[in-house]
Amino acid sequence: MTETAPRPIRRPVLVQRWHELTFLHWPVTPALVAPLLPAGTWPDTLDGVSYVGLIGFRMVGVGLVTGPASPYLGTFCETNVRLYSVDGAGRRGVVFRSLDAARLLPVLVARASLRLPYLWSWMRLDRDGDTRTYRSRRRWPGPSGAPTRIAVRVGSPIAEPTALEHFLTARWGLHTRFHGRTHYLPNVHPRWPLHRAELLDLDDGLITAAGLPAPDGPPISVLYSPGVPVRFGAPVAVPDGGRPR
Repeated sequence: MTETAPRPIRRPVLVQRWHELTFLHWPVTPALVAPLLPAGTWPDTLDGVSYVGLIGFRMVGVGLVTGPASPYLGTFCETNVRLYSVDGAGRRGVVFRSLDAARLLPVLVARASLRLPYLWSWMRLDRDGDTRTYRSRRRWPGPSGAPTRIAVRVGSPIAEPTALEHFLTARWGLHTRFHGRTHYLPNVHPRWPLHRAELLDLDDGLITAAGLPAPDGPPISVLYSPGVPVRFGAPVAVPDGGRPR
């Protein structure tokens, strides 16, 4: 049985806030993405289906718990391509195929310390009433390009998420591989304040650049959230063997 609520983090090591998020999701066959996940993890599924996510947002106030957040270096636009994972202990997480960010120093730190696939990109978020438009173009490392534009209209709040909406957003950590082992990096945050959203425009180069097939049609789920504060705990090593409980 996989977990459905965050595990307590007694000693957070990193704090940040995620603002103005748009979640786009497409179904994918688990067997297609299984080879892309780190050892000791498997595709997490709902009714036999896994998903590819494209998520644009603003990262705000990244900082260590022991020190102040950086108002400049710790705040930037980001767009990630992610898959959904579960490990032998039943911890549900995400696996990032790419994380495009508009600040070079955080990109370098995350690539060096956790081997996360961060990439430096030109990025911009525009607001016009209830419309949000996310733009990006990759700078480094190459190949450059992968231009992406996402435009959505924010709709009404969601009082109670569906099973699919909960599955796609209630993620309490990420799986990544560094120093020769897979690790689970846990996080905690309040319940997502989710809104319905209408996709107005999508011109995406990030999903195929992340080594995934181009989506076959529009996303089956489009959501928006004004955001949440987040705390991360220390990484936990994940055994390479075993199956989800």
